[in-house]
Amino acid sequence: MKKKKFRLFDAVLMAVCVILVVESAAPAAAIGPSQFFWWIALLILFFLPYGMISAELGTTYDDEGGIYDWVKRAFGGKWGARVAWLYWINYPIWMASLAVLFVEVFTQIFELNFSTPLSIAIQLIFVWLVVFISCFPVSESKWVLNIAAFCKVFIMLSLGGLGIYFAATKGLANDFSGTALLPSFDAESLSYISIILFNFLGFEVVTTMASDMENPKRQIPQALIWGGVLIAFFYLLAAFGMGAAIPTSELSTSGGLIDSFIMLVGSINPFVIIIGLMFMFTLMANLISWALGVNYVALYAAKNHDLPGIFGKANPKNDMPTGASVLNGIVASALVIVAPIIPNEDIFWAFFALNVVALLGSYIMMFPAFLKLRKIDPDRERPFKVPGGKVFLSIITIVPMILLVITLIFSAVPLNTSAAELSEKIPILIGTVACVIIGEICITVAGKKKKKASVLNENNR
Repeated sequence: MKKKKFRLFDAVLMAVCVILVVESAAPAAAIGPSQFFWWIALLILFFLPYGMISAELGTTYDDEGGIYDWVKRAFGGKWGARVAWLYWINYPIWMASLAVLFVEVFTQIFELNFSTPLSIAIQLIFVWLVVFISCFPVSESKWVLNIAAFCKVFIMLSLGGLGIYFAATKGLANDFSGTALLPSFDAESLSYISIILFNFLGFEVVTTMASDMENPKRQIPQALIWGGVLIAFFYLLAAFGMGAAIPTSELSTSGGLIDSFIMLVGSINPFVIIIGLMFMFTLMANLISWALGVNYVALYAAKNHDLPGIFGKANPKNDMPTGASVLNGIVASALVIVAPIIPNEDIFWAFFALNVVALLGSYIMMFPAFLKLRKIDPDRERPFKVPGGKVFLSIITIVPMILLVITLIFSAVPLNTSAAELSEKIPILIGTVACVIIGEICITVAGKKKKKASVLNENNR
């Protein structure tokens, strides 16, 4: 039987489907017209280096542990465990943020008002439905991802097309002149740049298909470039549509996308309702598409005794990581229940920003791990190898790492004492510190069990 080949078109489509996240379009648009500069700059300074590095690591070390395995090989089990923890914990936080957004969009398009208990109940149903679906192989829910890909592209193209029409007939709600497009370096704008970095993550998923490609050395960089350009194009198109309709100062990070459609078409009509339903569907599909990768990293780390054993529980019939999946539901449910008492007007942004901080934090060690593995494991066959000498490799490693650290600081640390800054960032900072502390406790507990098991094995010999 002839082996099916993964074509360039398939790789580009997969990159767009996995990386394109509709709900982050509004937070990115909240940067204002200067976001166009940041998109182009970060495409060059972050996405291309990140894509090339993850392509080499993903095709060279194709274990199920992914980013955890790369860092563990370079810096040992503890650092690998920290990466696995951050990579995993971002997911249930993201799940909680999308559960909140799901209800907000539903009430927005149908102009309803839910009581707090009813809102929480719907969010919990959303969370556990995603958990249930993620306990089955992704092949069984492939139709969900395919439909979601169509919905994402349709939403972005519709928003951009309506924005262009609105600008041509009624004018722009924001200034898109030359000076307005220049970057702003104030704390508020820089805190949103983490969203653009978040929007570029996920390319390592494409590299797992290298063995099915006819020519991975050529197709992977092509998929990286074309995928990056298309992703940036869709985000910028959507951002222009929102910028044409709503002044940046009035743009909501949660309801901004639907608000933009309402402004562009004049009212909540059947078209806006269809867009809203598509948007809600993509929220669930996003979580399903990421579940397998995130949960397998946690499962792999637990099997190596770098995370607690509960993460290593798997369904004996299909080997799906049920332990991590159930923990996702428990953590997300807890966040949904406590959300009403969090001192932040935009709960979606509070959770979403915390999820972004955790995910970006998990990628920091990937870059030095790349250089270390080049040094300590030079003879391993690399189906795709990043070209360039030592100076170039150092630059594409250090620059993205610095960008990650800087944006994390601007996202989570209050840089002035204004009430708005403190109310927005203090919960994110507290959440970040709590995530790190809980992670260290879990890693320490797993480490003690690992040491105890090792001693027992030595004694039994």
